[in-house]
Parts: sequence; C-alpha cells; structure tokens
Amino acid sequence: MFRFVHENYNVKDLDKSLKFYEEALGLKEVRRITPEDGSFIIVYLGDGKTDFQLELTWLRDWDRPYNLGDCEFHLAFRADDFDAAYAKHKEMGCICFENPKMGIYFITDPDGYWLEVLPTRK
Repeated sequence: MFRFVHENYNVKDLDKSLKFYEEALGLKEVRRITPEDGSFIIVYLGDGKTDFQLELTWLRDWDRPYNLGDCEFHLAFRADDFDAAYAKHKEMGCICFENPKMGIYFITDPDGYWLEVLPTRK
C-alpha cells in the first residue's frame, strides 16, 4: 500500500514562487529545510486540508530557467468556488489554457509549471 506524500518543483526565485502559490492557491509553508552552507532551500507547502504537500526546491548555484519540456505534466487542484478562483486567476494574469468544454483551466506559476483548476463535482 502506498500513499501520495509530495510533488517537487524546482524554482528559480523562491520568494516569488511562495508568494504566487499563496496568492493563487492558498498554499502555506508547512516546513523548510536550509543547510548550513546555503546551497539549497526546500520549502513544503500545504493546503491545510490534506496531507499532500508541494515541495519547492531552490538551488543557489542554478543560473538558468528550468527546462520543462513540453509541459505535458501538471498538478491539479479542485476549487470550492470555481468562478471566484477563475476571476482571481484572470486578474492575476496567470491563466495559460482554458477548456470550457471540459469545464477546466490551467494556470502557470513563475517558473512555467502548469497547474490545473477543476470545479467541485457534485
């Protein structure tokens, strides 16, 4: 038996990413790992409702944007208030793809990772 624990995204600007994930999705820092030499910082974000966490890793010596390939992977979030979430993300200018037929859309974070937003299904 296995269970999901976390997903890792490497980020170029940790502060910018932390601000984005809190503003866009309400994720808050749960814990942080910072070695004495400062070579990396790992921050775990949680939604306060589930045990699943998003791990953001910042590497001090990384000097270029991350290569995300064709962005054919993503993390999905279910929104309690889909219309309010959509309006918030539209205002933030982070919606990168919409599929009205399926009733979903995607936002992109500061590093180009795609995040799917789903409505709560009844």
